[in-house]
Amino acid sequence: MQEKKYGILSLPVLVAALGYFVDIYDLLLFNIIRVPSLKSLGLNDQQISSDGLFIINIQMIGLLVGGILWGVLGDKRGRLKVLYASIILYSFGNIANGFVQTVDQYAIVRFITGIGLAGELGAGITLVSELLPKEKRGIATSMVAGIGLTGAVFAFFLKEMFIQPDNSGWRICYFIGGGLGFVLLLMRVGVLESTMFKSIENKKVSKGNFLMLFSNGKRLKKYLLAILIGLPTWYVIGILITFSKEFGAKMNIQGAVDPGKAVMFAYAAISVGDILVGFVSQYFKSRKKALYIFYGITALAMVWFFNLQGASVNQLYMASALLGFGTGFWAIFVTMAAEQFGTNIRATVATTVPNMVRGSLTLVSILFIWLQKSYDYVTAGWITGIVVMTIGLLSAIFTEETFHKDLNYLEEETV
Repeated sequence: MQEKKYGILSLPVLVAALGYFVDIYDLLLFNIIRVPSLKSLGLNDQQISSDGLFIINIQMIGLLVGGILWGVLGDKRGRLKVLYASIILYSFGNIANGFVQTVDQYAIVRFITGIGLAGELGAGITLVSELLPKEKRGIATSMVAGIGLTGAVFAFFLKEMFIQPDNSGWRICYFIGGGLGFVLLLMRVGVLESTMFKSIENKKVSKGNFLMLFSNGKRLKKYLLAILIGLPTWYVIGILITFSKEFGAKMNIQGAVDPGKAVMFAYAAISVGDILVGFVSQYFKSRKKALYIFYGITALAMVWFFNLQGASVNQLYMASALLGFGTGFWAIFVTMAAEQFGTNIRATVATTVPNMVRGSLTLVSILFIWLQKSYDYVTAGWITGIVVMTIGLLSAIFTEETFHKDLNYLEEETV
C-alpha cells in the first residue's frame, strides 16, 4: 500500500499546478490573440470569425489525437516520461507559432501544439491522485486546476503588454509560451514517479490499452459518461467566450467587446471556482453534489448571457466571469474520470477524457453552425447550450460516486 506522505501543497502538487499554468497559457493563447494575429495576416472580420473557428477546431483535433497518444504512453511508460515529452513538443510548437505567415501554417502548427498540450493535465492529475491519500486528492487536484487556470489571465496581460495598435507583437506571446515550457521542464526534475505505477511497471498486466475501454460494456459506459459530463466547459469557453465579440455585435452590446478580456475574466473566475469546488466536494463528501451545484451556476450564467440585449460591455464581461466560475468543475470532472479506472489504464482515461471534451468542441461547433441555417446567431447559440447542458446533466446522474474510492487496484489482472 502506498504511503500517505504528500500534502496538498507538496512538490508534486505545486509542480503539476505550474505545469497546468503553462498548459492553459498556451492552450488559450490563440483564443486571446485570435483577432490581432489574424488581422496582421491580412484577414477581414468575416475571415477572422470563420478561419479563427477553423484553427480552433484543428487545435482541438490535435488535442484529441494527443490525448490518446499520451494517455496510452502514460500507462505503458510512466506518468513523468509523458510529461517530459509533451512539454518538449508543445514548447517547440509555440516557438514555431511565432513564425507563421498563413492561415494554413497557423492551423498546422496549432495542431502539432495541440498534440503536445494534450499530455499535461491528464498525466499531472493522475500523478497527484496516485501520490496523495484519498481524503486529500480532491482538494489537491482542485489546487492544480485552480492555480493552473490563471495561465489564461497571465496570457491576457502579456497580450495587453506586447500587442501594438498595428496588431504587431503577438508573436512574442508565443515565444514566451515556448520559453515557459522549457523552464517547466527543468522544474520537473525533482518530482518522483507514482508509486502505484511503479508497483505494476513490471507486472504482466495490460497497460495503456486504449481498446480495453471499448471491450467491456460497463467500462465503455463509464468512459463515455466521464467525457459527456465535461461538455458544458468547452461549449462555454469555445463558443460563448471565444466568440463573445460576435455575440456582442448581434446583441447590440454597448461598447467594443475584446474577446481576450472576456477570456481573462472567465478564466480568473474559473480558477476560483476550481479551487472552491474541491472544498465543496470535501464538505459534502461527494463529487457529484459539487458537480450539480456548479452545473446550476453555469445554467444561470447562460440565461444571463443570452439576455444581455443592449447591455454594456462590462455586463458582458461580468456574465463571462459567472460563466467561468460555473464551469470551474474542470478539476472535479477530470478527478472523477481518474478515480473510476484501475492503475493500469488510469493515465489513458485521465488524459483522453479532458481532450475528448476539448475535441468535442468541433462537434458542438458543427451543431452551432447548422442551427444558424434556421435560426439567428444568438438563438443558435442558446439552443446549442440547452442541448449541451442536458447531455451533461443526464451523464452526471448516471455516473458513479467516487469520493471514497481506493485507487490502488487494477482494471484487469492479467494480459
